[in-house]
Amino acid sequence: MKLSAARDVLLKPLQAVIGVVERRQTMPILSNVLLVARDGVLSVTATDLEVELVAKTEVDVETGGEITVSGRKLLDICKALPEGAEIGINVSGEKLGVRSGRSKFTLATLPAAEFPTVEDIKAGQTITVPMDVLGRLIEKTHFSMAQQDVRYYLNGMLLETGGQHLRAVATDGHRLALCQAELGGEKLSEQQVIVPRKGVLELQRLLGGDGNLDIELGANHVRIQLDGIRFTSKLIDGRFPEYERVIPQESSNEMTADKEVLRSALQRTAILSNEKYRGIRLVIRDSGVVLQAHNPEQEEAEEEVEVQYSGDDIEIGFNVNYLLDAIGAVEGDEITLSVVDSNSSCLVREPGNDDAKFVVMPMRL
Repeated sequence: MKLSAARDVLLKPLQAVIGVVERRQTMPILSNVLLVARDGVLSVTATDLEVELVAKTEVDVETGGEITVSGRKLLDICKALPEGAEIGINVSGEKLGVRSGRSKFTLATLPAAEFPTVEDIKAGQTITVPMDVLGRLIEKTHFSMAQQDVRYYLNGMLLETGGQHLRAVATDGHRLALCQAELGGEKLSEQQVIVPRKGVLELQRLLGGDGNLDIELGANHVRIQLDGIRFTSKLIDGRFPEYERVIPQESSNEMTADKEVLRSALQRTAILSNEKYRGIRLVIRDSGVVLQAHNPEQEEAEEEVEVQYSGDDIEIGFNVNYLLDAIGAVEGDEITLSVVDSNSSCLVREPGNDDAKFVVMPMRL
């Protein structure tokens, strides 16, 4: 294999895929990237056996071929070379040589045949989605995914298709976030897949810009093609909870507040909450809502916020971080919180908008 390219041309695909290259690997080949040069195109592949990224770029290929080499080292070399530098790469025997000006590097390689790749994912259906729509679905829900929960199906995000809608749902058992988008076009078949946490966060990093992308949904993988990068992720094999049952029904105890005023008041009150449990009490009355927090050092915070409310007087406790995450994800200037009683979940949303819903479980204080 022998090729040459400008520094920036090589940097772009390496930076796009490096996120899935693990530093501490049980299999040495997984800290490598697969380089395949053919017909004037270099493709760079990285995988951690859960998520695979393939990025392509046009280069001058003198001799085609394929090899794997340390992803981090190759990226660091390209980064360290001066801007505008021309880089030559050639493989001889089991070594890969990198040359640029007076700089010369020799890297160890491993055979391309040992590199694990995912070819055909046997897609059940392919849906076309605007890039910003998928970005919004992930942004509004990703914070509710669990981290290392024994209920492994919670350590990811549910993508659900059906009718004209694509829906994203995430829950860690204490809170839930749901966001949906109407796609129009032909009717989608009903399908549920759970994308693992790492795949969701990597995909979020890649999304940006305009245009459409294709989402291929297979039985065991999801694959998305965007801007010269192919993203493939394994799916979590498990049954996602029946989330519809968790979302509270309409309640007459509905409070409407200015989003920024309520958020600022919660952030101030939270300063003196218990650092471990982050509990905060809401005392909701017609006259307004009183936010209260205290901690083991006997310190207390109290703040009153004007709201529109015409339900029963309620005292209810929440993890303030969960409440702030939900409020932060709501669009618009106003926010609605509705609760049935002091032992039931709180539904957070923008008034008059049912496309995004956030549920926060109460906590005993």
